[in-house]
Amino acid sequence: MEAAITGYLSLLEGFITASDGAGGESKLRYAVNFKWTNSMLGLSVVEQQDAIFDFCCILVNIGLWYTKHAAVVAGKDGISMDEAKDVHKCLRKAAGVFQLVKDEKGKLLQQEMVTAPGADLDSRILDAYMHQSVAEAQEVTVARAIELKHAASLTSALANETSKIFQSALVSLQTLEDPVFGKWKIYLQLKHAIYQAYAYTYMGENLLAQDQGGSAVSAMKQALKWYESSELLCKEYAAAKGPGLSAKPESHLFFRRLGPLVRRILEKAERENGFIYHQNVPEEPPELELKATYGLAKPEEFSLSKISSEWTPAVYSAFDLSRGMKEDAKKSAGGGQTTEKLPEMQEKSSGHSGNDQNNTSGCILS
Repeated sequence: MEAAITGYLSLLEGFITASDGAGGESKLRYAVNFKWTNSMLGLSVVEQQDAIFDFCCILVNIGLWYTKHAAVVAGKDGISMDEAKDVHKCLRKAAGVFQLVKDEKGKLLQQEMVTAPGADLDSRILDAYMHQSVAEAQEVTVARAIELKHAASLTSALANETSKIFQSALVSLQTLEDPVFGKWKIYLQLKHAIYQAYAYTYMGENLLAQDQGGSAVSAMKQALKWYESSELLCKEYAAAKGPGLSAKPESHLFFRRLGPLVRRILEKAERENGFIYHQNVPEEPPELELKATYGLAKPEEFSLSKISSEWTPAVYSAFDLSRGMKEDAKKSAGGGQTTEKLPEMQEKSSGHSGNDQNNTSGCILS
C-alpha cells in the first residue's frame, strides 16, 4: 500500500511542480479535471480542475486507510506486541496525514468550491479526523499501561488525556448538522465519557493507596457517574443513524470490565473510609491530573514523495497545452459539486472476531 502511495504521489507531483529544470508551478496543474466524493456527504461528485485538489483528496483517503488498517489489526484475536505497535504507528501516521491536508489545502485556487460544510477538506472534518486518530493511538497507550500495571496515577493521567483528545474531536464537529454528523458526535461523546470514568477510577485507586479515603470515595462516585453516562451513550449510539459502519463498544471487553471495576473500587473505598479513615467525602471530586508525564501520542509527519524520475525535461516539454486543452488552463480551474452520482461503495467490516481479547485491559479499536 505504501509503495503504491509513494508511486502515485511522485507521478502526481509532476502536475504540481515543473520538471523543466527551472522549477516553479507545473504548466499541467490545471490541465485535468479531478472528481471525488466526500466520505460523509453521500455520492454527489465534487470536482476541480487542479492537481492539488487530487493531491489533497488522495491524502484524505490515505489517512482513512491507515485508520481502517489499524482497526483490522487491532481486531485480531490475541494481538501481539508488534501488532499493537503497528496499530499505534498507523494511527499516528493517519493524524499526520490529516494535518498535512489541512496545511496543503490552502494552496487550492478556489477553496470554497470544495470545502463546503462537512466536506473532506472542511477544516473541521480534518481536525476531527486528526484528533480522533491521536486519541485512538492513545487508547493503545492506556491499554499498555493497564497491561503492565503502571502506577495508577500515570494510568489516570493517560486516560484523562485520551478523554480530552476525544473531546477536542467532538468540539471540531459541533457546528456541523446532526442529521449527518450526529452519530459521529455521539461516538466521540461516548469515548470521552469512558475515559473520564477510567481516569477517575485509577485516581480513586491511587488516592486510596495514599490513605486518602474520603477523596477516594469522591473520585469513585464521579467515576460511577461517567460510567453510567457512557452506558446511556452506548444505547444512544446504537440507535443513531449516519454514514459508515457502526462500532459496538458496549460489547467490547474493555468497556464490560469498566463497570465491575468502578463498583469494586468504590465499595472498597467506602468500606475502608468507614472502618479506617473516617474522612469527610468532598462533594466536589478531586481534579484530575492534566498532563501525563510520558506516553502521549503525537501525529507522525507524513513524508512527501519526490517527483518521479520519469518526469524528465523532455517528457515535460512534450505536453502541449494547445492540443485538446484550453490555452489558459488556469482560467478553467473552477469546480464544485455536480449532479453526477457515483455508485455506493460497499464498505467491508473491519473483521473483528467478536471474541474477547486475551489480555488484562480487553482493549481493541472500533
